Amino acid sequence: MIIYKTLDEIKKIKAANHIIAELFEEVLPKYIKAGISTYELDQISEDFIRSKGAIPGTKGYDIGRPSPPYPAATCISVNEVVVHGIPSKKQILKEGDILTIDTVTVLDGYFGDAAITYAVGEIDETSKKLMEVTEKAREIGIEASRAGNRIGDIGAAIQEYVEKYGFSLVRDFAGHGCGKEMHEDPMVPNYGRAGTGAKIEDGMVITIEPMVNVGTYRVKILPDMWTAVTKDGKRSAQYEHSIAIIDGKPVILSVND
Repeated sequence: MIIYKTLDEIKKIKAANHIIAELFEEVLPKYIKAGISTYELDQISEDFIRSKGAIPGTKGYDIGRPSPPYPAATCISVNEVVVHGIPSKKQILKEGDILTIDTVTVLDGYFGDAAITYAVGEIDETSKKLMEVTEKAREIGIEASRAGNRIGDIGAAIQEYVEKYGFSLVRDFAGHGCGKEMHEDPMVPNYGRAGTGAKIEDGMVITIEPMVNVGTYRVKILPDMWTAVTKDGKRSAQYEHSIAIIDGKPVILSVND
């Protein structure tokens, strides 16, 4: 069941998302460099989130057995890791890596959710193109998120754009509703057929989060029961915004403004 939000609720969701925007734009870029561990980045992120009066929504998140509760404040996915990479003291960033940081904040009972991919120093041309296409795909998905369209129009627009460049879209994970819970209806796949799915209407709050792979779209889950990696070991990127539909148009909530 889709939960439509009032303008007052959307303001609260935006406040939760604003913390993530600050983290991504103003805090983490100062620390992302060769030699730092993903554990350190997670600690910096958690400290910042809590300093703003919010809590990290992923920490302790429980999807049920056999997966254990998620142990960290962020998901940090390096190179071939698609999503849900668990921060580790043993994982030290190297020049040429790319990493996606995905986090959730909870502020006054409302959830924010966003992700961004960073480069560590100079990266290869394929990785640059992957990041560029993935970020643009997010914007194309947002543009398609207009009242009167359907959820399938979002995935169809993203898929048409991404596949022109020979990249693939992950199919095992999707965008989703967000607000009073981390994951709400509707699911928002990053591929699909135009004209299908739920009608987009005012009051919807959804995430647009294409996950794009250099090679196959297929993924596998590692023994920790969380980390998803590309089956062929090639790189993956993800960019995510939370958006609200207001007066028929998409409004990005996870930005600094």
